[in-house]
Amino acid sequence: MTTPPTLPKFRQQSILAVLMLCSLLIWLDNTVLSTTLDTLADPVRGLDAGPAELQWATGSYTLAFATLMFTAGAVGDRFGHRTVLATGSVIFAGSSVWAAYASDAGQLIAARAAMGVGSALIMPANLAILMWTFTGPARATAIAISSTSAGVGMAAGPVLAGLLLDHFWWGSVFLVNVPVVVLALVGIAMLVPNFRSPVRRPLDPAGMLLSISGLAALAYGLIRAGQVAAWSRTDVWAPIVVGLVLLAAFVLVELRIKVPSFDPRLLAQRAFGGGNVALGLLLFAVTAVTFYNAFYLQGARDFSPMEAGLASLPTALGAVLGAPLGARLVHNWSLRSVTVPALTVAALTMGACGFLGLHTPLIGIEILLLVQGLSIGPVTAALISSLPLERAGAGSAVTNTVRQTGSVIGIAVGGTIMSIVYRRAIEPSLSDVPGPVQERARVSAEQARHVATAIHRPALARAADDAFIHAMHVGAVWIMLIALFGAAVLVIALRPAGRPTGPAQEPDSDRGGSRSVTGATPHSGADHQPAYEGDDVGSR
Repeated sequence: MTTPPTLPKFRQQSILAVLMLCSLLIWLDNTVLSTTLDTLADPVRGLDAGPAELQWATGSYTLAFATLMFTAGAVGDRFGHRTVLATGSVIFAGSSVWAAYASDAGQLIAARAAMGVGSALIMPANLAILMWTFTGPARATAIAISSTSAGVGMAAGPVLAGLLLDHFWWGSVFLVNVPVVVLALVGIAMLVPNFRSPVRRPLDPAGMLLSISGLAALAYGLIRAGQVAAWSRTDVWAPIVVGLVLLAAFVLVELRIKVPSFDPRLLAQRAFGGGNVALGLLLFAVTAVTFYNAFYLQGARDFSPMEAGLASLPTALGAVLGAPLGARLVHNWSLRSVTVPALTVAALTMGACGFLGLHTPLIGIEILLLVQGLSIGPVTAALISSLPLERAGAGSAVTNTVRQTGSVIGIAVGGTIMSIVYRRAIEPSLSDVPGPVQERARVSAEQARHVATAIHRPALARAADDAFIHAMHVGAVWIMLIALFGAAVLVIALRPAGRPTGPAQEPDSDRGGSRSVTGATPHSGADHQPAYEGDDVGSR
């Protein structure tokens, strides 16, 4: 086993800056799109995208991200993580240009999926390089510093998107990725060694195919339900069943592989498994409520993109402040006493969206979003940091996949609930309008407002706003219940253990308790001492 020589401190810090730049790309892109959704739905300023197409524009990215990320670590082990990081960055930049100049929603969905492929390559390579560049206490510090890129992306994304949308066309929000990638590639080429794991994990094509097809089929069925406003149709329930069967087959395949890319056995451990289930449910809820807020602020409330971006800022600021606070609180109290109340408060703030209306004071919205961010931050930070560093590779493969899967399902279910309830609510207002107008108005509130302006029917626009608000209220209740279920899972999963019956318990000197140590096969080079290759070393 080869131990890498210690890099000079200045080079370590420079590598960290490059990795943060790559990570910033992913977080920036996620928040930028949420501000752009209402513009993309506009028939004149955007792509005339319907709710299902917007769900897929978000979901295709997350789907590719979730299902390729755990395989990307094995690719990095084989070809070197610098190579994978650079390749992912190039794919991300190229697909960003494709998305910017997409001529219809179908092209945008395909480009977003390609961006998800790039992100899936970037994320595990980023973590592996960071883990191998730093050792000892410096590693924990580097991880903490690196995590701030998420907060910067969350905070800057909506404002940047609003600024660009107010002055340029919608595609500009994707083109902003290109100069960031160019700068990152220069840093990668000049500074980052091509670390490789001494243990070559086999690629997992069967697992990758089953996970992609299973999640895609499940998401298709859920989104299709919103399009047809019925669950009993074959084209709705059949894809859902097929998706669940394929995902079950994926789990069975991973259980039979000697060195799996995604190890379901980790989820069988009570604390780690329960924490990840709760984290997935939280991401489900966050993605769905973010989808609603995008249309609430710019559609129902008629905010400009910049105003909507600024109005969304408290959520990001709250998450940035809450994440380090949650990590510190866990050292003084138990993981359960921090995460359960925080997740409960987050759930209640999402349910409180059911009280928002067309004339709710902006200060009330801002306070609600700030509290939401403050409560979400500690949950994500505390649960992710609960895995010991020596198991970071194995845990991150599972945790990141679960988080992205929660996001995929959240956008599918949340958007479908909104579509079904909106259609039922708008129907009574369509009896006296022409047939073609009825069809357009049923698609979404955005379409209804557009046709109402075209045929000079302000009453139809008001009805669309009322129907959307009602749909958002119903959706908020369901989202709250999902998040509360996540809190209930944490209550059970993180209950104090009596006698150790599962994984070994390791003393936690920071808070006098114990922490579960996973005994699974590592999933990335982060679990091993790395093999070090110079900047110009070929394959070994």
